[in-house]
Order: sequence, then structure tokens, then C-alpha cells
Amino acid sequence: MTEIPAATQRSRVRVPLRFGDGYGVDSELVTFHGLVDGQEHLAVVLGEPGPNPLVRLHSECLTGDVFGSARCDCGPQLREAVERIAERGGVLLYLRQEGRGIGLYNKLDAYALQDQGLDTYAANTALGLPEDDRDYTAAAQMLKALGIESLDLLSNNPDKAGQLRDLGIEVRDRVPTGVFTTAHNVRYLRAKVLQTQHTLPLGELSVG
Repeated sequence: MTEIPAATQRSRVRVPLRFGDGYGVDSELVTFHGLVDGQEHLAVVLGEPGPNPLVRLHSECLTGDVFGSARCDCGPQLREAVERIAERGGVLLYLRQEGRGIGLYNKLDAYALQDQGLDTYAANTALGLPEDDRDYTAAAQMLKALGIESLDLLSNNPDKAGQLRDLGIEVRDRVPTGVFTTAHNVRYLRAKVLQTQHTLPLGELSVG
């Protein structure tokens, strides 16, 4: 288990959330001091978190979360996560890790290579970048600052659970998210299954 420096809560503010499909819920946004990467990550507290809350680590995706891009499943995952966490009680960590940590411009450069036939991971490699550059130390700091040492993780990504466990967070269960396919993202989703063992039903992700 990796020892990490402690972070502290900086501020908490009530914010009502409203989505384009009409769904709305009240939330509390929490900011932090002392995060190791210096980024402005947010915790979105939803419902009444219990001793083992439902938690999602959601990496920022401007194209998907804000503009509704159909090239990924980030926007639908965010919308789903907010409602599921609010129903049970828990926290969504909104992490400033655009493009699996490579940044917005690099992500769009990778999109251009994907248009030439590379998958999402091979495109990063072709640019001389890591396939996935995300580190979840700050996420573990945030959880500990919120008093969360044990949780159920809403994620299809085994790496998130593995990193949190290595950082001293007990992940009791990994709860899969929905499958949000479009004609534009099915190759992207298949690559996540084949390259990084995401728990998605491969048989349903046809490329035809």
C-alpha cells in the first residue's frame, strides 16, 4: 500500500444539477487543498452517503460531457452515474484528466489518427504518448479527506479499482456502468475491452 500525503477540504457549496433530458438533483460540490497533482478536481456529493458509498471516478471529457460527442460514452456515463449515485448515496469525483490524461489538444490529434484506422490506444502510442496516463493518487486523497475509506466503485475499468486499493482505499465491489453504443463509438468501446479489460459485453459491440 502506497502512503500518500493528506489533503483537506477547502470549500463545500450546494449546487442543483440539471441535465438536458430533464433530470435534476441537488448536489454538494467539494474542493480541496493539498492534491498532489495541483489540479482543480471536484467531488460531487449526491444523496446521503453511507459507510460504503457508491463512488465513480469520472475523467473530464469536454467533447463528451459538454458537447455530447458520440465518439465516446463519457457523457451518457456521467448522466447515468449522477442518478445512480444520488439514488443510493455517494460521491462522483470529477477529475481533470482529459483524454485519459493526455490533454484536450492531444486527444483531438489522436481522433485524427483514429479516423485513419488506429484504435484509441494505438493513436496515443503513435503520438508518443501513454495509452493511459491517469494516476488516481489525488482521487484517493479526496476520498480520505471526505472520510471515505471503503466504497463500491461504479466503473468498468479494473485499473481504477486496482490503483485505489494500492492507495489504501477498500473497494468492496466494482459495479459496472451501462453500455452506451453509437455508430461512432463502437470501435472505441471494443478497444477498451480488448486492450484494458473493461467489463463490457464484447459480443454486443459489433463493428459491422
